[in-house]
Amino acid sequence: MSDIRGRFVWYDLLTSDPKAAEAFYTNVIGWTTEPWGPPEAAYTMFSNEEGPVGGIGEVGKDAASVPGPPNWIAYIGTPDVDATVEQAKALGAEVLVEPTDIPTVGRFAMLVDPQGAVFAPFASGSGHLEMNARTPGMFGWHELHTTDVDAGWAFYEALFGWLKTGEFDMGPDHGTYRMYGHTPGVPLGGMMNKPLDKPAPTWTYYIVVADILATLDRVKANGGQVTYGPQEVPGGDVVATCVDPQGAAFALTQLATPAA
Repeated sequence: MSDIRGRFVWYDLLTSDPKAAEAFYTNVIGWTTEPWGPPEAAYTMFSNEEGPVGGIGEVGKDAASVPGPPNWIAYIGTPDVDATVEQAKALGAEVLVEPTDIPTVGRFAMLVDPQGAVFAPFASGSGHLEMNARTPGMFGWHELHTTDVDAGWAFYEALFGWLKTGEFDMGPDHGTYRMYGHTPGVPLGGMMNKPLDKPAPTWTYYIVVADILATLDRVKANGGQVTYGPQEVPGGDVVATCVDPQGAAFALTQLATPAA
């Protein structure tokens, strides 16, 4: 279980209208869905050809949710949720959901980092979990927009043992774009100072797609909005950011070199 530390292992969409959001993502991304747990949980899993990749629940209506606008949240692996929460609090984080057991699944908490971005530490109750993050339908990039990239990096490095895998200068507005990973030379995502028009620090999660132009057409045809892109980024990937019809932000990436 020690190897789970710092790996992204699950993703939840917390939304105001689960049925409408379910229809949107199945049409746009091609995910399939299936209910999980007791009917009163109102929780549905998203899956691609390789298996489940995340879930969908109603904002404020289940144990993994807190009141607020629709949003995606990622679960980051740790061998000990309670110890991670205590360490995070000592480093300046705020607890939104105290450590909680999900029967037969694992234990999680929900935190706000010192700059204001929300994330969830998670310990599996059934052994190792890891997403194959570079194939269509998986989340292939995890990007933190923060108010202080150096402070944000110091927090997550201490909490999850992430390694710097590279960085480049994005100019005076955004400063350094710092890439990080769980394994040397294999980035999981990046961190940067948030855009001036973004009201609060956030995490943004990029879904891998085979054809980003066709996917963006489906985003618009199904009531979503494209807020940026498509734009090629260093390395040759093409990215875009979007908002679903309920207001949850997400992003897309078409890989320069598709995974085998």
